[in-house]
Amino acid sequence: MTLRKRANRLLLIVGLLAVATLFIFITDFSGGRQPIWGVTFSRSYALDLQLDWQQTYLALLDELHISHIRLSAYWDEIEAVRGEFDFSDLDWQIEQAASRSRSIVLVVGRRLPRWPECHDPSWLKHLPSDETENELFELIETTVKRYQSNEAVVMWQVENEPLFTWFGFCPPPNRDFLLREVALVKSLDPGRPVLVTDSGELSTWQSVSEIGDVLGTTLYRVVWNERFGFFDYWFLPPAYYRWKADITKKINPNIDEVIISELQMEPWTFDKRMIELTREEQEQSFNLSRFQKNITYARRVGAPAVYLWGAEYWYWLKLQGQPAIWEEAKSLWFD
Repeated sequence: MTLRKRANRLLLIVGLLAVATLFIFITDFSGGRQPIWGVTFSRSYALDLQLDWQQTYLALLDELHISHIRLSAYWDEIEAVRGEFDFSDLDWQIEQAASRSRSIVLVVGRRLPRWPECHDPSWLKHLPSDETENELFELIETTVKRYQSNEAVVMWQVENEPLFTWFGFCPPPNRDFLLREVALVKSLDPGRPVLVTDSGELSTWQSVSEIGDVLGTTLYRVVWNERFGFFDYWFLPPAYYRWKADITKKINPNIDEVIISELQMEPWTFDKRMIELTREEQEQSFNLSRFQKNITYARRVGAPAVYLWGAEYWYWLKLQGQPAIWEEAKSLWFD
């Protein structure tokens, strides 16, 4: 083979690879269908933003008309005193959503959405592990029994990214214990599916996928750490999540569907609280343009449902006289 023919063949191979790469990056897996859009709401995070948490919650329901919402049964809020359960705040959240015919994913367990991940009551600190497990089982059972007759609760989530260990103040992951937690929820309420979650970028999903009925993945586009600073996942196309989901369902046929349970829709907060960041620091990882891009990206993944992370922040910005993201959320897809 002459040198010229070799060069032409190499150019052809490079060209085909470039076309294949371009195809992977531009493919839209939605088929023109819109996902179910929802948000995660955290009373504790709203309070950390110095918001009236009830006003914030009602604004999400009534101004954005959110139809699907993920709520958390935080242990430190429900059982601040050992053996004394106070569900009043969670009752109110569920009642407000139910009265508007909204759908709820209710997260139970120890490791739940939002920092510090494990929301432990102070009295738990000195308990031995076996007592801690018994207390947690009692909390889960009490919570599930309380809301299992409420039709607004369409799915349980057991723990949040329970086998992911890179952040948060939590004990080491225990897969066997997670299996027991899921089994408990299923024994109490066999009619509802159980959602389990994992990191979208830093996990294969396979270990946790063997356990639940629905898998939820995080989807982050810009992250930050002390060593590298900001890091953009520009090299991960929507196909990365779509094909990973398809493979996971093939390997684990117990998984009915894979959803995006946490789409990044607020700034990365470094090691500070959100209210301590300047506007310039916030916009290093998130702004109106990034909001729009993340929505487009999530649509192209083709997941049946997408729960957005950071709705409390949008409302906080609105009250700071910066309503652009709130208005974008209102006008683009919530009906």
